[in-house]
Amino acid sequence: LLMRASNGGVEEVILATNPNVEGEATAIYLAKLLKPMGIRVTRIAMGVPVGSDLEYADEVTMHMAMEGRREV
Repeated sequence: LLMRASNGGVEEVILATNPNVEGEATAIYLAKLLKPMGIRVTRIAMGVPVGSDLEYADEVTMHMAMEGRREV
């Protein structure tokens, strides 16, 4: 990934890591390596899955869902 990004032409890298501690650590690590190259680093939205019940969502899931919200 880093070799390909350093060759130029890459404007953005969209990350889709697992929504857990390891996934978050991987995303942060990659962002720290890519941002100095002038590459925008984003991550897909995470949160409450469609069809699930809010009763079973934990605090972290709700926080991520709120952070990933969009205009309707």
